[in-house]
Amino acid sequence: MLDTVLDDGSYRSWDTTPVGVPPSADTPAYRAELAAAHERSGVDEAVVTGEGRIDGRRVAVVCSEFGFLAGSIGVATAERLVAAIERATAERLPLLAATASGGTRMQEGAIAFLRMAAISAAVTAHKAAGLPYLVYLRHPTTGGVFASWGSLGSVTVAEPGALIGFLGPKVYAALHGEEFPDDVQRAENLHRQGLVDAVLAPERLAGVAGRVLAMLDPVDPMRLPPGAPSRAEPQGPDTDAWASIERSRRADRPGVRDVLRHAATDVVPLAGTGEGESGHGLLLALVRFGSVACVLLGQDRRAQARAPLGPGALRTARRGMRLAAELGLPVVSVIDTTGAALSVEAEEGGLAGEIARCLGELTELPVPTVSVLLGQGTGGAALALLPTDRVLAARHGWLTPLPPEGASTIVHGTPDKAADVAASQHVRSVDLLRAGAVDTIIDELPDAADEPGPFAIRVAEALESELRALLPQSPTDRLVRRRRRYRTLGLR
Repeated sequence: MLDTVLDDGSYRSWDTTPVGVPPSADTPAYRAELAAAHERSGVDEAVVTGEGRIDGRRVAVVCSEFGFLAGSIGVATAERLVAAIERATAERLPLLAATASGGTRMQEGAIAFLRMAAISAAVTAHKAAGLPYLVYLRHPTTGGVFASWGSLGSVTVAEPGALIGFLGPKVYAALHGEEFPDDVQRAENLHRQGLVDAVLAPERLAGVAGRVLAMLDPVDPMRLPPGAPSRAEPQGPDTDAWASIERSRRADRPGVRDVLRHAATDVVPLAGTGEGESGHGLLLALVRFGSVACVLLGQDRRAQARAPLGPGALRTARRGMRLAAELGLPVVSVIDTTGAALSVEAEEGGLAGEIARCLGELTELPVPTVSVLLGQGTGGAALALLPTDRVLAARHGWLTPLPPEGASTIVHGTPDKAADVAASQHVRSVDLLRAGAVDTIIDELPDAADEPGPFAIRVAEALESELRALLPQSPTDRLVRRRRRYRTLGLR
């Protein structure tokens, strides 16, 4: 496994002689099992630890050895893991973990089981230090390993076809007298459910890990080319609110995926909340625009055409915010939505609370934040991703509490006055600019749908410039200005 991922000849072991067997498990039979496992596998414990390089970048690694008692975690195994994780933290190294385990070592019982807490605590401290923790779930990963260090990744990918689950299928069958459905605990299903970010063959892992680590390289803001935040009016003739709304609703209007395809330097998609929701309609990714990497939270207009944004999409956005804070990456949010889901499931799933939590967490993030009103900006789903250090808007982007037709129905008792209501509510990007809610207009010449490539490039260039300008600023100063902006909006 390590030979596949690490640069040739770069691996250096950190392993020392395993600590002794705990007294409660110290029997001749168990010692014989350990000796036999050593002889069969060629290793002295169920994990190996050390360091190497991926694309020249120094990384720490912890890797299960399934051939040693099914990769099970005993006291000595846990001690080796914790020591390696703590060393990686002390030396400020990214950590790559590759699991393959049946879980806790049954021969050592409760004491070994309790050591999972120490492993989880060490990983949590590593991430709290702002260091990446990348996890590769191999076949099989079950039990306490999946429920501890296997489920704490900043980014988590899995081996194709791998059996991954908390309760092993043999144990389930023995306890319940029936087989566990075969496809539930497979890597591909976990990806569909938003529990892992990707399914990758081992030979692809090095390439993806290298790209992720490149995104997470520490950046000296003073060495970046200077940014140039601007307060720009559109170049072309004025357009009324309803004309902008109609243009933003064109089926061929470019969305977030078009911007990434035409203009991002690199994109590493992530999947879902990491907690069992796919986050339909919200694209989460590590993205590089020119010289600057960020965590992108993008509302996907085409996915929403199939199903509107629900609470799972906003929980996915909040995962992205947490990831950005952990890794010190800026956040870019892309707003393009017809509105949140109006359904029993959305209400019972806590949609309103997720909007509120997005607003609170995005406003208080310690990292630079930029939002882009790319097209339609309807209701709480749009507002949830908007309050940032800098707000950009496409010329025909707009923001409103309700779709204009709905607002017209409330005000006039009919949807037929939607155009008049849109004008009176000052929903256009240029109106928002003049009110101080938007900082920069990204022009459309005359319509993004007619020039998707050049428009996408302008969006990416504007984002890169804004991020370069924000990165050198003091986090405290950014936060004070961000709070003041939304505290005073509309009062002047």
